[in-house]
Amino acid sequence: MDDARAPAKKATPNPSTSAAAATATATTTASTATTIPNASASASGLLPAPSTTAGGGNNDAHGPLPLRHGHELPFVAPSSYLRPKSAPRAMPDKTAGPLDKEQMQGLRDIREFLKVRTSYDVLPLSFRLVVLDNDLLIKKSLNILIQNGIVSAPLWDSHNSTFAGLLTSTDYINVIQYYCQFPDQLNQVDQFRLCNLRDIEKAIGVVPLETVSVHPMRPLYEACRRMLKTRARRIPLIDTDDETGRQTVVSVITQYRILKFIAVNNEQHTMLLKKPVGELGLGTYTNMATATMNSSVLDVIHLMVKHNISAVPVVDEDYKLLNVFEAVDVIPCIRGGAYDELSATVGDALSNRAEDFAGIYTCGEDDRLDSIFDTIRKSRVHRLIVVDDDSRLKGIISLSDILKYVLLYGEEDDSIRS
Repeated sequence: MDDARAPAKKATPNPSTSAAAATATATTTASTATTIPNASASASGLLPAPSTTAGGGNNDAHGPLPLRHGHELPFVAPSSYLRPKSAPRAMPDKTAGPLDKEQMQGLRDIREFLKVRTSYDVLPLSFRLVVLDNDLLIKKSLNILIQNGIVSAPLWDSHNSTFAGLLTSTDYINVIQYYCQFPDQLNQVDQFRLCNLRDIEKAIGVVPLETVSVHPMRPLYEACRRMLKTRARRIPLIDTDDETGRQTVVSVITQYRILKFIAVNNEQHTMLLKKPVGELGLGTYTNMATATMNSSVLDVIHLMVKHNISAVPVVDEDYKLLNVFEAVDVIPCIRGGAYDELSATVGDALSNRAEDFAGIYTCGEDDRLDSIFDTIRKSRVHRLIVVDDDSRLKGIISLSDILKYVLLYGEEDDSIRS
């Protein structure tokens, strides 16, 4: 297929469209994947401070390297992104106004909802659960995840009939680190089984993640608190068989699934969250690690490990957002044990994404939290990239940031405890 070089369209209303019409069509536009402008610009070299950037190749004498098909991906903004930008606000005083009171009331109502609903309530009427035996070869587990279109799976110890943890993209990144530290042991890496993952962590000096689970009938609020405490993005639901006394893996719920459950069932409460994300300080805006399309996959993996993050924005030489490389993008890169192909560029890796990839979701600092929940209600969102009017990177809002704010903001004791 030919390279996509045509200028991209931006998710903003026609200038001639009235404010009322823009508001009326906002919902439809926000749920439609639209490419940001200049997405076809090539990126190379190191980006200036303050961000940490994975090194990319230099442009040659013939000009910027062309982007291959798949490098330009759709960006979707919350509906409020289409609203006209408001004038700069004066510094608010310490007195709580009506907006602050509404915001706190909405948060309290959502917390009460989470305390009376169970983790089991989050599960859809019909779902698929893939459980992997702990004795399975790691390289075979890669193929299973890819074939089933999933990025994680519970592990099962068939010898003891017990839950053995959760396989995620972090485990594959640990395997990659092991290969980088012990390149002469590639044959041994190919023979590693899922039960060896903890040994790999010890060998590379990684602190093992705490294995947490929750009973499906416990309050959903409890599951959320455990996820925040351990920085887990998903948590297994483990039950016990009444007759045999053995554990049973019911399902796995994610932060996205929980936030979508809140958004679908609490619209009357989320609509009270009218403060802009910038004013709330929601997300990360400093010391962001970034990469270019020419950065190697291995360089980006090192950034993820160094900064303990799961996604790295991909920008061009003008710091305009082109894409995001996520931890789950590592999985197809090492399919079949192809660890020596990690020198490939980020652009090449992103072109291997599934055809139905939803795109990257963006917002502005003036977007309100209620519009973020509206986007989560309608679309599959894993994070939001904060950009300015020129699509330049400003920050990142993770689902953990949103969940932590919803659960802990305004609490007298906002420490994460189980």
